[in-house]
Amino acid sequence: MRILTWNLFHGRAMPPAGRDLTAQFAEMLAGWDWGVALLQEVPPWWPPRLAHAAGAEQRTALTSRNCGLALRRMLAERRPDLIKSNGGGSNAILARQEIVEHHALRLRARPERRVAQLARLRDGTCVANFHGSARVELAEAELRRLWEHALRWAASDPLIVGGDLNLRSPAAPSGDILHLASRDVDHIFARGLEPSGDAQLLERHLGVGEERIELSDHVPLLACVGPAQHAGAGT
Repeated sequence: MRILTWNLFHGRAMPPAGRDLTAQFAEMLAGWDWGVALLQEVPPWWPPRLAHAAGAEQRTALTSRNCGLALRRMLAERRPDLIKSNGGGSNAILARQEIVEHHALRLRARPERRVAQLARLRDGTCVANFHGSARVELAEAELRRLWEHALRWAASDPLIVGGDLNLRSPAAPSGDILHLASRDVDHIFARGLEPSGDAQLLERHLGVGEERIELSDHVPLLACVGPAQHAGAGT
């Protein structure tokens, strides 16, 4: 299985494109080879379109700045680089297999709402998607709570935890959890699975008119995993 994590920067680019980039993000996601995509800072109205383009199922969890979402959406679609994160936010899980269970876990209400997603796939793999607080001590506390909940919920099934953790050196709670991939504050962990190839940073440059831009301020991070070979994996 190939696991992608990507913070979408609220649908914006570097340098600023000055326009809505839904189609560009959707096309890029659709063109990559992944089985599960863990996305953060997603405009809340985007996941159905992204999933449709990629031939995937999706589940969404609203995060922060979503009061008056209709107005925020109108402004974000017209002036995304002016409204920035105030266009509203969500986390999204996309999977190219059936998602049989999903729930959101609120980890913090203040100073900013932080929510993790947990989903179980048809093959039994459990995934958790999370965007941590910008303050290190808050992000560390959120991640500890997420690990406690995710490990209990997944039980003996394989578990993947990933996202923009806003931590450069996040800790796993036990030695049987592998740190599969890392780039700055973006990370992918797994328990009950083993790496089946090197982690990759995906290319996100494209041309828009005469401009050459990078979608998002985060580099997409991809990890490949397969079933653990040793006895008792995932227990």
